[in-house]
Amino acid sequence: MASSSSVPASSTQSKKPRDKIADWFRQALLKKPKKMPAPRESHPSDGSQKSTQDGLPPPSHDSPSNRSSPPSHNSPSNRSSPPSHSSPPSCSSVMSPTLQPTHMDTSCSSGRWSKDYDVCVCHSEEDLETAQELVSYLEGSRASLRCFLQLRDATPGGAIVSELCQALSSSHCRVLLITPGFLRDPWCKYQMLQALTEAPGAEGCTIPLLSGLTRAAYPPELRFMYYVDGRGQDGGFYQVQEAVIRYLETLS
Repeated sequence: MASSSSVPASSTQSKKPRDKIADWFRQALLKKPKKMPAPRESHPSDGSQKSTQDGLPPPSHDSPSNRSSPPSHNSPSNRSSPPSHSSPPSCSSVMSPTLQPTHMDTSCSSGRWSKDYDVCVCHSEEDLETAQELVSYLEGSRASLRCFLQLRDATPGGAIVSELCQALSSSHCRVLLITPGFLRDPWCKYQMLQALTEAPGAEGCTIPLLSGLTRAAYPPELRFMYYVDGRGQDGGFYQVQEAVIRYLETLS
């Protein structure tokens, strides 16, 4: 009796581990595997927030609002401008050429500036007023002639003779205001001879202006020269001006 009761007990004990193993396998097979969480898709706002936190600007390709849309051909602002070489150059990029005057003034001739004066007016003391009027006329002319008037332009304290010789040599033309007072003044005769000595062979540089005298009273030293008749309305000033300008034209 003792032996028979021990056998079932051992079989029962051996059966329990096997039942536990079988139950474990059964539960393992019945259990479904847990689903793995899907990877989180990156959202545009996440990238921009992260970039903002890191101090970097958000990437432009992640944000739909930053994507550049194709240019519209109907919009005037998006139309492509023509190439630069097809448009005319601007006035600021083109160097403008030197403009030449339409009328070349004889006063601009290069030879004119080789001397200090254009005209030296020789006159007597009696004719100072007429000489001043002549100088004002010539200086106010279209050529703005430079005139030497002894009482006005001579150096104070200088010798009269040396000042006169210097003025004659520094002038292109000499105007002799020949009047009755001119013929009576020995000093004026000296001026006339000195003017002829300065340029004896130069035609047109010595211009006699006969005023208040007849042809018979014309000085014999000047008989080989044409004179300007001062009996006209302007006293012969215009003819003197044109004679000086013609001479200056030969210097260019």
